[in-house]
Amino acid sequence: MLHAKIKKYCRFIISVAFFVITICVAPVEGGDTLKKVSFIPQWVPQAQFAGYYIGLEKGIYRKYGIDLTIITGGQDSPPSDLLMDGGADFASLWLSTGIQMRAGGAKIFNIAQIMQRSALMLVAKKASGIEKPSDMNGKKVGLWGPVFQLQPRAFFRKYNLTMQIIPQSFSVNLFLRDGVDVASAMWYNEYHTIMNCGINPDELTTFFFHEHGLNFPEDGIYVLEETYRKDPALCGAFVLASIEGWQYAFDHPDEALAVTMRNLKKEHIPTTLVHQKWMLERMKDLILPENGEDTDMGGLQIEDYSRVARGLRGMELIDSVPSFTSFYKVIRDKDEK
Repeated sequence: MLHAKIKKYCRFIISVAFFVITICVAPVEGGDTLKKVSFIPQWVPQAQFAGYYIGLEKGIYRKYGIDLTIITGGQDSPPSDLLMDGGADFASLWLSTGIQMRAGGAKIFNIAQIMQRSALMLVAKKASGIEKPSDMNGKKVGLWGPVFQLQPRAFFRKYNLTMQIIPQSFSVNLFLRDGVDVASAMWYNEYHTIMNCGINPDELTTFFFHEHGLNFPEDGIYVLEETYRKDPALCGAFVLASIEGWQYAFDHPDEALAVTMRNLKKEHIPTTLVHQKWMLERMKDLILPENGEDTDMGGLQIEDYSRVARGLRGMELIDSVPSFTSFYKVIRDKDEK
């Protein structure tokens, strides 16, 4: 009962916050009032970020008084570095990354939790005899770097599993060639790649962490505390424009995909429309709240925050857990100093 009341209270606060922002941030059309803003997603252009690209293309950010530049992310341009160095005003980061940064002393705020459910998963071939967690014992499991290992290792502890950990690249080749029995995958990306390589869904066993009590939502929007303090209205406008961009992308998928493909081509990144379509459809599943209410888009639930923070603390990746109110901001109370 207490958990339900806390969840209801958090949703009420989120709804009120967005209502206040909407009143205070009046959309504008063009003119000299536009503020130049830069944003960097975690990776190169793809449907994972379609809402931002279509928002830019359709003038949604300009409607909210923002002249937006989207910087291409990736290994050579880590969003966390550009955000801290002032190279980007806003950045998309995983919730676990944001908490680690804040716990380590970085003065950043999460101002919108775009993904509500985790896309990270483990995939196995049924032919390997893996159909339930206990079947992984003694098997080879491919894992990505530290930030991607929080959920798998929590999953292993939960089911008392012992396996051989194999470093995994961002290719699925090792899994396809049976170099590992279990592979890490993002639902919107690598899982679809595996199927495109000729393995049917009914030949695979999937383990979605959010179905095992380990929901660690990924993409959120982050800003420096200094930027937020100086211009909370701008931060609110950026969040509202981004959410409107995502809503437009989901309502007009063909248009959003066309914009995504143009940006991919501009960066000379090979892909297929089929793959990007799958990605956009999965992003809709991950971004829209389970209750289907658009008013909850972008809200960070306190239980999700606590779950991720406890996971980080349990793996000794942070020394202490920042308070929820020091980490998550939507608007600044007028009496806040």
